[in-house]
Amino acid sequence: MEITVLHPRSGKTLATLTNISTGSSISDVKREYEKKFPKYYPTRQAFKSDPKGKTLKDDVRLTSIDFTKPGTLYFKDLGPQVGWTTVFLTEYSGPLIAYLIFYARPAIIYGAAASQPRSWVVNLAAACFSFHYVKRLLETVFVHRFSNATMPIMNIFKNSTYYWGFAAFISYYINHPLYTLPTYGNTQVYSALAGFIFGELGNFSIHMAFRSLRPPGTKERRIPRATSNPFTTMFNFVSCPNYTYEVVSWISFSVMTQCFPALLFTTCGFYQMAVWALGKHRNYKKEFKDYPRNRKSIVPFLL
Repeated sequence: MEITVLHPRSGKTLATLTNISTGSSISDVKREYEKKFPKYYPTRQAFKSDPKGKTLKDDVRLTSIDFTKPGTLYFKDLGPQVGWTTVFLTEYSGPLIAYLIFYARPAIIYGAAASQPRSWVVNLAAACFSFHYVKRLLETVFVHRFSNATMPIMNIFKNSTYYWGFAAFISYYINHPLYTLPTYGNTQVYSALAGFIFGELGNFSIHMAFRSLRPPGTKERRIPRATSNPFTTMFNFVSCPNYTYEVVSWISFSVMTQCFPALLFTTCGFYQMAVWALGKHRNYKKEFKDYPRNRKSIVPFLL
């Protein structure tokens, strides 16, 4: 079987692949394309059967493709790629470092004013913030199983700017010598701390549940369901309870510290997670005919 590879916009012929059988998959096509153009490693390649269609998955067989033109595929260069693990480790180590610079070395940032005694809430906030990102780092190494091996390398700069920048913004205000206790004192702090711990435990529980759904080295997808862990009961209400618990954690942190930059970070984070959750929710419903119809995406009963 012969496959002609075209540019999606100009229609120019980029390559003709001849070492392809009728039983080959898109993954095989990518390997053959790499032989002709070594700089385009498989994770950098994307193929479509129609210039305006969806990207074909690696396991799609050529015999199952509805070609716009017989034996013709359209190639897109996804650009240089970087591994998800590398991206996550970079994203999550940065905020930890940025926050702790303000906390551990306040004299560098605030000068002589840093000699004033700091509130105990400042120490608690540093502990909670550090716990969250250390947890993220450990989950990246030991828990997460990624469906995609890589992502565009430019995303690492965009994502890192977001996480690192907000960490410095939040830390500057919480560790500032003029920072004052929340309005309702210990009641507000301890109540919000309980909410933060609840959100972190819930988030971790969901990540462990997701891990059990995907066998090592596969891209298998299953319908996520509640397990014996009570935190996973949230699966009965939303498709992405990991995001739900994440939002709970950051709302609680914002209330505990009564810090506007933290609330702003929470709001931006909720918006982005809602976009992701809605997309994943739609995909679940398309992929699984028996997917629970009563579930929402991220906010029980609402969104």
